[in-house]
Amino acid sequence: MHPGIIAESTPDKIAYRMAATGQAVTFAELEATANQGAHLFRSLGLKRGDHIAILLENHPRFFQIIWAAQRSGLYYTAISWRLQQEEVEYIVDNCEAKVFITSHERRAVVEPLVDKSPNVTARFMLDGTIDGFESWEDAIGAQPTTPIADQAEGMSMLYSSGTTGYPKGIKKPLPEQAYGEGEDINLMKVLYGADDDSIYLSPAPLYHAAPLAFTMGLLRQGVQVIVMEHFEAEHALECIQDYRVTHSQWVPTMFVRMLKLPEEVRLKYDVSSLRCAIHAAAPCPIPVKEQMIEWWGPVIYEYYAGTEGNGFVQLNSEEWLAHKGSVGRPLNCEIHICDDDGEEVPAGEAGTIYFGGGGEFEYYKDQEKTAGSRHPKGWSTLGDVGYLDEDGYLYLTDRKHFMIISGGVNIYPQEAENVLITHEAVMDVAVFGVPNEEFGEEVKAVVQPKDMADATPELAIELMDFCRSKLSHVKCPRSVDFREELPRHPTGKLYKRLLKDEYWEKAGAAS
Repeated sequence: MHPGIIAESTPDKIAYRMAATGQAVTFAELEATANQGAHLFRSLGLKRGDHIAILLENHPRFFQIIWAAQRSGLYYTAISWRLQQEEVEYIVDNCEAKVFITSHERRAVVEPLVDKSPNVTARFMLDGTIDGFESWEDAIGAQPTTPIADQAEGMSMLYSSGTTGYPKGIKKPLPEQAYGEGEDINLMKVLYGADDDSIYLSPAPLYHAAPLAFTMGLLRQGVQVIVMEHFEAEHALECIQDYRVTHSQWVPTMFVRMLKLPEEVRLKYDVSSLRCAIHAAAPCPIPVKEQMIEWWGPVIYEYYAGTEGNGFVQLNSEEWLAHKGSVGRPLNCEIHICDDDGEEVPAGEAGTIYFGGGGEFEYYKDQEKTAGSRHPKGWSTLGDVGYLDEDGYLYLTDRKHFMIISGGVNIYPQEAENVLITHEAVMDVAVFGVPNEEFGEEVKAVVQPKDMADATPELAIELMDFCRSKLSHVKCPRSVDFREELPRHPTGKLYKRLLKDEYWEKAGAAS
């Protein structure tokens, strides 16, 4: 399946709608503009396996460009619009993009790049132009709306959101099948019950792996997508109610933001249309998920996977209630938990999580990192630590590189974060290790309070005592600092390393 097939049978069916403006694009419009984009790529000499790069906000034309690349057999790299000039330049160069597409809104970042990136042979801008960029709208307007003669399946090549050094591209082999034929099982239909009448809400940035993959898969099957330009907690609830959303995907920080709305605001919206609310990307504290299931009902699903596509672990609400804290059981792979010597450990014992039998990938132009992600038996890892229970359910402990070693004791900061985020005064929190002369490291918490007026020494003491009432004292922060906002990616990932490095640099130590 692909949008062209839906456009033939139901041309006026809405493919996607922008949540804030209500702008709707039909499958016929999506198909026509994607075909024009594909013709443009061919006219520029792009062939199967070539790369393009896209720097866009959640823009009404985002899907039109992506589908143009998808049907042209191209690799497309969607770049975070939050990145700055040097970061964007690095990714455009590293992926060897021949075409670079952006918007007028991003002009301050891209203007200095006009004379750089020697691989780029064409630059396009939406919603207006600056010197060095052609109008995307004008360029495709001169192209046919019929399909190109040599359609072929393309593939995203996204970059890991690294916090030290530059991120790495995650490259997977291009599909061999013809465009629209023999694609992988659509998870939204098979696992989550989406059908032709479903309405899917996407509240996250489309350049991120999960929102991009899920929305593309849904559009391929004819499911309408509602795109939020930016996430805002109350607006998300309003979208569920007004568009009668049946399916959605979230990250735990979004759950936290919605739960911390005043009760009279949170409960005034009708969310009864929801049949499936998926979450992933970061561990979800048990009390947060309990509250979400109580509020939305047993429609909460969770999965654990990576952009690398090397495995998929999932479970539903009923399974989670019987295995609280788990991220599920493997669906298309095996899970192996290994110690530092690469030996598998028994159930209940934590170690590095490896996927076996899943998809293949490489870190583009980084053989060392690719090799470092592999076990001698050929399994691959995302660098996470966790354990399996006796029933084969996987539990995440933390990222291996965030482990704190204090006085010889291994401490995983996720435990303290999961406790502190449930405190009524806390909006966001990061826990990590800072230097300690006696123990090597000690536990530090940096908290974003709901109200900065409450950021007092008394609240710091209250939070430390609150954590100690739930966890062993050694796992709890010995000090708390406050910030107006933490460096968190819109996809939910906390850039903890940025905070940690700041504290270690101040102490004159190497983290």
